[in-house]
Amino acid sequence: MLKKVSLGIVSAFILLQLNPVNAQSPERFFKRNDLMPLGSYYYPEQWPRSQWERDLKRLAETGFEFTHFGEFAWAFVEPKDGVFDFKWLDEAVEIAHKNGVKVIMCTSSPTPPAWLAQKHPEILMVNEDGRTMQHGSRQHISWSSPVYRRYVIRMVEALAKHYANDKRIWGWQLDNEPSHYGQVDHSPAARVSFQKWLKNKYKHIDSLNKTWGTAFWSLKYDNFEQIRTPNGKELIAQPNPHAVLDFRRFSADEVADFMHFQAAILRQHIPAGQWITTNLMPEHTPVDPTRMPKLDFVTYTKYLVAGYDMGIGDQGFRMGSPTSIAFSNDLFRPINGVTGVMELQPGQVNWGRFNSQTMPGTVRMWVWHAFAGGNKFVCNYRFRQPLTGGEQYHYGVIGPDGITPSTGGQEYIKVNEEMKFLRRNFDPNAQMPAEHKARQAAVLYSLDNRWEQDNQPQTFQWDYLKHVMKYYSALKQFGAPVDVITEDKDFTKYPVLIAPAYQLLDAKLVERWRQYVEQGGHLVLTTRTGHKDREGKIWETIWASPIQGLMSGFVSFYDHLPENRTGTIKAGTETFTWNNWADVLEPYPNIDIWATYTNQYYSGRPAVIHKKMGKGTVTYVGPDTDDGALEKAMLKRVYQEAGIAIRDLPNGVMLEWRDGFWVGVNYGEKAYEVPVPEKANILIGTKTLKPADVIVWKE
Repeated sequence: MLKKVSLGIVSAFILLQLNPVNAQSPERFFKRNDLMPLGSYYYPEQWPRSQWERDLKRLAETGFEFTHFGEFAWAFVEPKDGVFDFKWLDEAVEIAHKNGVKVIMCTSSPTPPAWLAQKHPEILMVNEDGRTMQHGSRQHISWSSPVYRRYVIRMVEALAKHYANDKRIWGWQLDNEPSHYGQVDHSPAARVSFQKWLKNKYKHIDSLNKTWGTAFWSLKYDNFEQIRTPNGKELIAQPNPHAVLDFRRFSADEVADFMHFQAAILRQHIPAGQWITTNLMPEHTPVDPTRMPKLDFVTYTKYLVAGYDMGIGDQGFRMGSPTSIAFSNDLFRPINGVTGVMELQPGQVNWGRFNSQTMPGTVRMWVWHAFAGGNKFVCNYRFRQPLTGGEQYHYGVIGPDGITPSTGGQEYIKVNEEMKFLRRNFDPNAQMPAEHKARQAAVLYSLDNRWEQDNQPQTFQWDYLKHVMKYYSALKQFGAPVDVITEDKDFTKYPVLIAPAYQLLDAKLVERWRQYVEQGGHLVLTTRTGHKDREGKIWETIWASPIQGLMSGFVSFYDHLPENRTGTIKAGTETFTWNNWADVLEPYPNIDIWATYTNQYYSGRPAVIHKKMGKGTVTYVGPDTDDGALEKAMLKRVYQEAGIAIRDLPNGVMLEWRDGFWVGVNYGEKAYEVPVPEKANILIGTKTLKPADVIVWKE
């Protein structure tokens, strides 16, 4: 019988996370001279017991240093209500240990057993179509369900107690890709939890009505219990945008709380030397990795070749975009200085729009790209290709016969050998070259802005993430080290700071920008910045009023064009085109105009303005283009005016520095001659960097 556990106790568990151990840097969990160990998922519950010895021995022989157990195993860990069985898992852990392989142990919360869903259907999530998800897949439960959480508490506590102080366990992963895969929960449990979240935020219903503007369309609420989760499928017209923004925030808080209470249970039992993480997908919102500070660090999942990412050129669909892994590296690493890749594609997969073979060398290139971005480990999903179940056609390191490496598996084996060689050349005293450090930039990333603009794009051509990527990609072509940061970080360490489409802001942030510039920073603001306050209300004054003093001008109006019409812009001797979004600017006197609109009825009006302020500069880029050429040109001029030397890398080539090593990867169509200094020591590859290839050197 399930022991009743109140959610008040859950809150107490969360408080236990606030201890001196967790205040220490997560760097302590990893040896610097290990650089980046590689591992691979293995599912003992999915294979005959007679094959475990062979498989885990083979995993070790191919060079993998850790494996990953248990995230989908709840039905085996707790085969009957309240009856736990760890014997089989103990055997698998011991076989791994015997072969010198460490274990990441996982909580099984994404896959509750059939008996649980049958006994308590109220634990199931409801999608926007009003359909209740059923047992038969994964992530089909509601994080808001008190009943589900009580069962999770019992399961996690049993697991934690059983493996308390077990030195064979390297670290712990909570759940698996907690996201509902881009969907949101509209279950009764989520509705009640959302109402509590709103009551905690607004205290009184009058405050909510004012913030949400419920006088519009007579949406006024008399009490919090009348509020439903905002669901466009239930409404004749669009839902209240303020409600949508709050619901996205609530959903992100809900999954973060779900991770935190599991971590708190583990921390009661496991040793301080074992870390706790979860794996997230930056593509899916409303999950927010920055909302999980009580985990030791967060990791990411990455699949590039599945028919969604067409990459560069004719064969780019076999490699993916160069910014995909790079952006994840630079988004997750700055959260607290440590990250890893918990799932990386092994080759061909089964669930995409179409499932191409990867270009030979691509899997190896991805792993080295993860290394270049500072990851502490990479785990491959998965070691063996499954013979049954929902991912039969999903490659593993080992093919269907259980013995022969797949093409991607051969590339992982090669990286394992190369990583051992690189360790022998590691210099713990290496320092980042001064010229490289001088190019460092930060991109200010805000999920609030992403959620708000995804809900109100204003033109079907607007895409917040694509807009961000135009600036991010330009920085990478300049050879700049980049951190993708949130507002809680210190701006002053970055010579260049870009705040793309920062639509929601307040006076405090604007003042911090001002101080950053006056102290010598170079700030780049872009289209849509400053339209609204933090709750999505348009300022009761001219457009972008809070930043008009900072930019020494204002936004007169914005424009959009149909997809078959083209706007033109002149910057110096160059002409650029746009048709997505254009802020038409009105600068104050004596402000530099870097670009001007040259057609439409506002021809001759400024598109990009720039000014010096204190020791630094502010640049406002009004348009959003399709090809990103204008954005790159304006950012290049910012660097030139600041006297910061940059590289000029072709699209697809990235050069990064990490731990004394330069790493180059090529997602492009053509070979690139890497400017390796004459006296440098090339450790991997050659100066001629071919597509889907890697070079590593030391200076």
